[in-house]
Amino acid sequence: MSTVTPPSDEAPVYHRYEPHKAGLPPLGVYFRELWSRREFAIESSKAGMRGANSMTFFGQAWLVINPLLLAFVYYLLINVLSGNAGKGFDAQRFTHLTCGLFVFYFFQGAVNSGAASVVGAGKVILNTAMPRLLLPIAAVRTGFFRYLPTLPVYLIFHVIAGNPWNFNTFIVAPIFLFFLTMFASGLAAMFAALQVYFRDTSSFLPYIMRIWLYSSPVLWTIDQLGHERLRQFAALNPLYSIIGGYGQALQTGQTPSLDIWLLAFGWSAAALVLGCTYFISRERDFAVRL
Repeated sequence: MSTVTPPSDEAPVYHRYEPHKAGLPPLGVYFRELWSRREFAIESSKAGMRGANSMTFFGQAWLVINPLLLAFVYYLLINVLSGNAGKGFDAQRFTHLTCGLFVFYFFQGAVNSGAASVVGAGKVILNTAMPRLLLPIAAVRTGFFRYLPTLPVYLIFHVIAGNPWNFNTFIVAPIFLFFLTMFASGLAAMFAALQVYFRDTSSFLPYIMRIWLYSSPVLWTIDQLGHERLRQFAALNPLYSIIGGYGQALQTGQTPSLDIWLLAFGWSAAALVLGCTYFISRERDFAVRL
């Protein structure tokens, strides 16, 4: 997109959209336009949250009740399988489950909503000239604000378990949460573009997410992977370092090792750049495909 300079201050400003079926537009102009339209993403996100909460009796409370019930279910299941049933309440294990499930559901909700954002906004895309990347960004914002009410609930169990409060709790854990937001944004943009071409993408996502949940340090901790070869294999999973580092800093107050830092930043930056680049390179084709 380029802007045609008017001959005088009173003349209207024209934006000229140049077609490109594939390939990147001028990124400087694109991101300036994206920033100037940020209010659209904010209002779209707010409307989505109001719509989701208005259809249920408990509304916002379900954001906490659902992962909390799942934490109880997984806690009982893990205790039965490990032979610890009947040995009393393990506050440390339950706190780890709530920490992991709350943040994983933020990630899952952001990616799922982002994947459906472009196809679900068909009329907006056809009638409005704007950077389409605003749609998955709005979905990730919605996922983040739906995650915030779960934090006070986790902190209650954090206190009950007697977990520490230190520099890692307040500084390092939010940094890993930021890495997770970057990673979710990249995947949301990539799956949103794929959904336009392959409508079955949304059908496979729940299965991908379920496998991802079990293979990530949500039901287990990275400290439990004692074998070095197993650690190397687990590092291929991006959430191993991102959620693992977040859990270490928030729950145990430990500083993640350097390899966890590097892996978390590398995966999140790569996903954000590749996902957004692919989305932007295809977005002018969306109106034809929808």
